[in-house]
Parts: sequence; C-alpha cells; structure tokens
Amino acid sequence: MLNPEHVLIPFQAALLPPGPWLVFAPHADDETFGMGGSLLKAKNEGIETHLVVLTDGALGGESEDLVKVREEEVNQAAQLLGIKSLHCWSEPDRGLDYNESLVGKITDTIRALAPAAVFFPGPFEIHPDHRATAFLVWSALQKLRGNGVVPEVIAYEIGVQNPVNLLIDVTEQYAEKKKAMAIYASQNSENNYQELVLALDKGRTFSLPAKVEFAEGFFRFQSKDMALSLQEVTHKIVDLYQ
Repeated sequence: MLNPEHVLIPFQAALLPPGPWLVFAPHADDETFGMGGSLLKAKNEGIETHLVVLTDGALGGESEDLVKVREEEVNQAAQLLGIKSLHCWSEPDRGLDYNESLVGKITDTIRALAPAAVFFPGPFEIHPDHRATAFLVWSALQKLRGNGVVPEVIAYEIGVQNPVNLLIDVTEQYAEKKKAMAIYASQNSENNYQELVLALDKGRTFSLPAKVEFAEGFFRFQSKDMALSLQEVTHKIVDLYQ
C-alpha cells in the first residue's frame, strides 16, 4: 500500500517556527519570491529575521551595473520585509560550490546570530545555486550540531514545488508580498516571476481549507536527519512517495 496523502502534505496551515530566523538566499530576490509572505508574517508577530544573500547576481540580466542594482533592490525589499540584518557576500553568480572556506563563513554566521530557525532553498530546486546553497548550509549545520547548536532546519521553495511538510497561510500578507516582489524590477523584466510565484503560492493551498487563498511551502527536517547527508535525507523523502 502506498502512503496516504497526509503523509506527503499537510492539511492544515501551521504556526510560524520560533525566532530568531536566519534565511540563506542564493540571490537577491529568492528570499522574497520564496518566503516573503512568511517573512512579513514574522515581522507582524515580532519575530526577528536576518538575511544572507550569497551571490552577486551578476548573471541575472544585461545591465552593466546589475550587481549594484540588485544590491539596492534587496536593501529596499529587506526594509519592507522587516529584516533586522542583511549580509551580501558577493560570491560569483552560478559559481556556488562546496568549499570549506564558505562552509566556515556560514558556520560563523549561524554561531554569531544564534537563530532558532535556519532556512535554505529546497534540494529539488532547479537553479544550481539554489541547490548548492542547501548543501553548503547543511554542511555548516552538521558541524555546529556537533558543538550543541541545534536550530530548527527548514527548506523553502523558490521556483518549483519541493516536498513540503509545513504550510504557512500568507493570505493576509499577500498584497504586501506583491509590493516586495515588485521591488525586483531588474528580475521582473527578465521573466514574469511575480505571476509564477503567485501561481506557486496559490497551488500550495490545494490541501488547505478554502479560506486560505495563498500559502508558502516548507520542509522542516527532524533532528535525526542531521546525522545523514542531505543526499541521503532527500532520498528518504522520495521514498515516502513510493
């Protein structure tokens, strides 16, 4: 017998994870498109949030001053989203890969900010920088857990559906999320990202009560998962469907 639906997806929206939050975004805009509604909800509930943008986003358009433009956009978005601290690391766009130096930098940041929850892109994302960010943060978290640092570990969706076990109702925040997404004019001129994100967030209400108009999907990992590689955990998630 295959697993029933409730094993694969929640049928009720959840409360926000405890704060402070630390969000790792591969590019400026991923935090807003992926979990902007939840960040706005956290702002409304007084949860402290921090954001690290790993790459310079230099390959996300044709403008000669694109890196500067994207940094200005993320600063504006962070202000609207209520982000307490923003860190732009300017790693090369489409150049993220595992290296001890970057894992160490992530480790130091988590240790310094002492978040109760750490967010990174889901491992089923399409863009290689999105997946690389997941593996880098996972490696840093594994190092920290050996020293007794145990934040919640949560993956978020950006461009495609990933497996989820946590859905956040962002219906009341959606008008404000649209304003935050609109800040990223440099990216919205490349594709109809706002419409695509709206469709993703609407689709995430499939298993929720009809009153929920928009939701953002997350995967909250269990403490025991951290003893495994992210590759191993990902395969365990896939096995739930088979």
